[in-house]
Amino acid sequence: MPESTSQHPTPPPTSGTEVPETGVDWWNVTQPENKVDASSLPLDVWSPLLPHDTGFSEVTVTHCFLDPDIGGDLCAPHSTSEQDSIRGKWVRVPRNLNLEGGYMAGWVNIYYRRTRRQDIDLVTDIKLFGANEGPESLEGWHKAETSLRAGIRGLAPLFLWYKTGKNAGDMTPEEKANIITELDILYGEDVPWYGFEKIEPPTIAQGKRVEATWITYRRGVRVPPRAPPLHFSHSGKFKVLQVADLHYSVAQGLCRDTLLKPCEHSDNLTNTMISHVIDEEKPDLIVFTGDQLNGQGTSWDPKSVVAKFARAVTDKGIPWAAVFGNHDEEDGMRKEQQVALMKGLPYSLVETGPKDVHGVGNYLLKVYSPDASKTHILTLYFLDSGSYSKGFFDWFGFFTPTEYDWIRQSQIDWFLQESATIKPIERPFRPDTGKDMGSIWNRQSDQVIPFTKKLAKPNALMFFHIPLPESYAKPDINPQTGKALDVGIRGQEPAGNAKKSDNFFEKGLLTALESEHVAKGNAPEVKVIGNGHCHVTENCRRVKGVWLCFGGGGSYSGYGKVGFDRRFRIYDISDFGETIRTYKRTEKDEIVDDMILAGRDAPPFS
Repeated sequence: MPESTSQHPTPPPTSGTEVPETGVDWWNVTQPENKVDASSLPLDVWSPLLPHDTGFSEVTVTHCFLDPDIGGDLCAPHSTSEQDSIRGKWVRVPRNLNLEGGYMAGWVNIYYRRTRRQDIDLVTDIKLFGANEGPESLEGWHKAETSLRAGIRGLAPLFLWYKTGKNAGDMTPEEKANIITELDILYGEDVPWYGFEKIEPPTIAQGKRVEATWITYRRGVRVPPRAPPLHFSHSGKFKVLQVADLHYSVAQGLCRDTLLKPCEHSDNLTNTMISHVIDEEKPDLIVFTGDQLNGQGTSWDPKSVVAKFARAVTDKGIPWAAVFGNHDEEDGMRKEQQVALMKGLPYSLVETGPKDVHGVGNYLLKVYSPDASKTHILTLYFLDSGSYSKGFFDWFGFFTPTEYDWIRQSQIDWFLQESATIKPIERPFRPDTGKDMGSIWNRQSDQVIPFTKKLAKPNALMFFHIPLPESYAKPDINPQTGKALDVGIRGQEPAGNAKKSDNFFEKGLLTALESEHVAKGNAPEVKVIGNGHCHVTENCRRVKGVWLCFGGGGSYSGYGKVGFDRRFRIYDISDFGETIRTYKRTEKDEIVDDMILAGRDAPPFS
C-alpha cells in the first residue's frame, strides 16, 4: 500500500531492490495479505468490519419501548451462563429496524449468538416470511417469534426464519465459507455494505416520507481488495480525478439547480456520471475533496451513505482517497468512525492521520516510478480543513454555524515535518533503463525529456476542502504575456474561505521549498492546491507561485446554478512528475480550460 509517512515510517524499497521476474511490473507482484487471526476476534461485540469466519448458533428478534442504548439489557433475550458458554452470548445489532416507523413504534433489534465450538450447528441461511408463510420444508428452520414490524400500525407482520446446518467440525471448507457470519441493517434503497447482501423483502418499504429498511447479511469472509502501490505508467504518466461535493443522503437524492430532465434520484445519477467520466478519463487515482455526505439532517445514517458514495469508484477497481468537508460530520458520526468505514471499502487509501494533529485525515501518499528503482517522484498531501469554528444552538437544540474552521498551527507543523523527510531526487527523473524488464523500456529518442537538471524534492499536489484566503488574493502576472494567471469561472458566489487563519499559505506552503538551495527562483514544493466547497467556482489562480484550484460542483445533489454544468477537475501529470496539466470535463463531455500548471510549457515561476 502507498506509504503514508505519518503512519508508516519505513522507507520504500530503494534502487537496490531485486528486479522481479522479466515482464512483470513490480506493483503486480503478489503481496502477502495482512491476515487477521479470526480466533483472536471478540465473539460478543457487533463489529461488521471485522473479518469473522465464526458462525451463528442462534438468531432472535426483540421489541422494546425503551432505547436499548439507555435501558441496556432490559429487553435482551433470556439466557443462562451455561447457554452462553455453549452457544455464545447474545449480541445486539445496534440498529433499530423501527427507526423509520416513528418514535411510538419502539425499538426492534436483531440479536445473535456466535460460537467457536465445533459441535454446535451453525446458521446457513436466513429468510423473511409473512405470518402464515414459511419455508417449504421446516427441517433445520427456526422462527424468531417477534415480528420484525412489531409496533408499526398498518404493516402486516414479517418474521425472520433462520436455518441451521452442520456443526463446524463436520463442515467442508466450502460449506464453512458459506455460513452466515454477520448481520447489518441498511436504510434507503441503495447498495449494502461491501460483502453484504439484502434479504428480501424490506422490513419497511420505501414511501413518500419513509426510507426503506433492509436486513443485510454476509456469508463467510469478504476482505476488501487492497489498492496497489500508486505508480506512474511506463510512459511517465499519472492521472488524478477530483470529485468535489457529492452531498449524498440516505435517500436517493433530489436534483438541484439543473436543466437536466428527467432528473430523479440525483445520487444515483451522479454515480452514473462519475462512472462515465472514469471510463473516459481512465484515472490512476480518484480524490474526493469533501462533503461526500450532505449532512443537514439528510445523512442521518452516515454508514448507509458511506456505503454508496465511493461505489462508482470501487466498482471500477481504482484506488481512491478522501478528505472531509464541513458537512460530513453534521449528522452524528465522528470523522474517526467514518475513516474506519472508508478503510473497510475496496481500494481505499484513506488514513486517519496522527492523533496529535488538529482534524482527522491529515496524511500523504507517495507515487513511485514504474522502473525497478521504485523512486518516489510525486507527493500527494491531504489535509482536514475542518468544519465550523463558531456557531450557536437554537431553542430546539439545532446547531447553526456562523464561521468556517481553518487549517491550524499543528497541521502546519505536521506538513513541514513531513516535507522535511522527503529526500531530493535528480530531476527530471529518468527511469532506470539499465535494469529493464524484457522489452518494457524501449530506448527511444522521445524518452529524453528536455528539462534543465536539478536536485530537488518531487513535485507535490495538496487537497483539502475549504479554500484559503489566498484563493481570492491578487493573482500572479505571467511575465511573458502580462496577463493575470487566473483561469476559469469565479465570482458567482461569495468567497468560501474562513475568516480566521493561522497563515498556512505563508508559514507552510511558501516555506516548504523544493530545494534547500536559496538561489533565485526556488519554487515551493507544493505546486497545486485542489479545493472543493464552492460549487459554482472552478477557476485556477496562481498566487506567489502556488496554483489554487477549485474542483467545481460535480453532483446533481449539491447546490449549483442553472446553466452551470456539473464538472470534474482532472490533473494529468506527465514526464515522470515534471509536468502538471489540468482541465475540467463537464457533464456534457466538454473539455474546459486545458492548461499547464507546472513544467516546460507552464508560465514561468517568478
